[in-house]
Amino acid sequence: MENHERVERELLEQCSQVATLVECFAWLQRCDECIERLEELCRAKRPRLAKVNTTFNGEFATKDKRANKSIISKNSEIYRYTDLRQASISCTCKIYATMVCHFAWIKNMSRKEDASSYAYQRHEVFSIGYYVRCSYDDALSSYQFRRDKDCIAWFARQLNDLVHRVKNISANMPMEMLSKEQWEAYRSATRCHICEKPFASDDTRVHDHCHLTGRYRGPAHSNCNLNYKNSLCIPIVFHNLSGCDAHFIIREIATAYEGHVDALPITKEKYISFTKHVDSTKDKTENNSQRNCVKFRFIDSFKFLSTSLDKLASYLDKNKLKIIRSKFSTLSDDEFELLTRKGVFPYEYVDCAEKLQDTRLPPRKSFYSSLTGDIVSESVYAHAANVWQQFSIRTLSEYSDLYLKIDVLLLGDIFENFRESCVASYGLDLAYYYTLPGFTWDAMLKHTGVKFELLTDIDMIMFIERGIRGGLSQCSGRYAQANNKYMHSYDPLEPSSYLNFEDAANFDASAIALDSLTGYILELDLEYPQHIHDRHTDLPFCPTRDKSPGKREHKLLATLYDKQRYVIHYRNLQQCTRHGLRVTKIHRVLQFAQSAWLRDYIELNTNFRSRAKNDFEKNLYKLMNNAVFGKTMENVRNHVDVKLLTKWDGRYDAMIASYGWKQ
Repeated sequence: MENHERVERELLEQCSQVATLVECFAWLQRCDECIERLEELCRAKRPRLAKVNTTFNGEFATKDKRANKSIISKNSEIYRYTDLRQASISCTCKIYATMVCHFAWIKNMSRKEDASSYAYQRHEVFSIGYYVRCSYDDALSSYQFRRDKDCIAWFARQLNDLVHRVKNISANMPMEMLSKEQWEAYRSATRCHICEKPFASDDTRVHDHCHLTGRYRGPAHSNCNLNYKNSLCIPIVFHNLSGCDAHFIIREIATAYEGHVDALPITKEKYISFTKHVDSTKDKTENNSQRNCVKFRFIDSFKFLSTSLDKLASYLDKNKLKIIRSKFSTLSDDEFELLTRKGVFPYEYVDCAEKLQDTRLPPRKSFYSSLTGDIVSESVYAHAANVWQQFSIRTLSEYSDLYLKIDVLLLGDIFENFRESCVASYGLDLAYYYTLPGFTWDAMLKHTGVKFELLTDIDMIMFIERGIRGGLSQCSGRYAQANNKYMHSYDPLEPSSYLNFEDAANFDASAIALDSLTGYILELDLEYPQHIHDRHTDLPFCPTRDKSPGKREHKLLATLYDKQRYVIHYRNLQQCTRHGLRVTKIHRVLQFAQSAWLRDYIELNTNFRSRAKNDFEKNLYKLMNNAVFGKTMENVRNHVDVKLLTKWDGRYDAMIASYGWKQ
């Protein structure tokens, strides 16, 4: 067989129900190893479907076409190219929303004695509010809310009305006349303001302008200008959407009007995000096809800012709370100060709608949370009482309306400030993304300009995957006692010893130092000599993923056993051999070109972290570095695909019949 890739491709095209063992194709020329290697993969329980996604699954939230592959057929080299132009445009319309529930007790509750969990409360939404933020015209920004049992249906209708207004606004505006200074700047420009690359002598140079306002933005390549479009996807931001809010709204959003729903799931019940396509906004073309559909994308701000709104609000200067100040412009400074922090609400006290008619703030003991087992502090309760008094609140329902409004507007201010900071630091708008790791991956690509060569050989992919085991982050020695002259209990007859705590600062940047332009990953046998066991017993080299005696699950084990067919990076191997381990046999070696392509981005975030004003910013920029590594290690074959069906038509029955169907 001369071209096994062609055979594999034809099998996939003609036999979609057949899962072929593609590893065999790579091993046909080495029949002596075939049986041994197949048995090893079966023990490792590696996936053996022919359709292996070798490309990196990015997290850009707009069109998939921006992730292209350029193929150099001469050398069969495939590179990853990422077009970030659309993420550089400020998202024109955002919606910030939240809801308030009351906790209804479940009557006649029955609980099995051996049950690990049981239901004792039912959360029912009685109020929802949202704030529309328009980036180019504040007159279009507004806050709306509804308090009744049908508030979720009202919210869905409001979104439908809004999406048609956005569609009408999105019509192309002609470009304004250029001033004399703009003309001179256009003629003398040497770089495209979009991609920031120089103009070649044969490039077509065009005027780029905002299609919503008509304002001139700068000179651009013709291709850059064509792809530099305002997104028709409107992000709707909830704080902790994945954990709670999505369960209340997704059914109503999915069925309120025509259009399918795309989910980005963690599990069958928990979603990172979901997107509603509004079919009534599609444009009909001359050939009767439909395009330019406006979409709502529901995202979770907690995936970017993983802490409470109260703490996030405390990090913001009061002069940066522009949204909440615009909605309470008549308040005095003292009154406004009361609204610059998240309030509290007696969720478990309000177990029915009638309690919303209470004319007094419930006592402090009513602000109990069975989730945390705590009652709010006296200072927090005093703040709630002060708000009740200063704003002349008459009923608990009015208090809930103000609580909801503050929550929504604070979320808007926090996320808008974070967006502006990210645009200033990285040149990308956060609103186009699902999570912070996806954002930092594209920020890295934009900053470094790196192009990755993709792995196309399944044998190489499986070889590298066997070297991914997890990180060992502890020493097993649980007790150590020092003995030195600085101690009262010093024993001069015993050897001197010290206990010292050390922290490696900026470890990420130091780890990037290169000793060669060529790297190696090896598969080999290692001997762990007996005479170094005592010295290494607290932290052995070369951990493995194996089952502990009597256990079913694989664990990361640090052992002093000899290693067979161990896959290891050459720098780890150098460390091992310096400390006494011996290589007894080398089975295979993967050689690759390497460079410090990530160093600039690591140093960029390190500099941002050194200028951080609080612990949140320090942790944020640390995560911006760590999450890049996490994305490189992401196994996209572990992703879950969930389809939300609202009616039985099309080829939904074919989904059930497909070999990938589980439930």
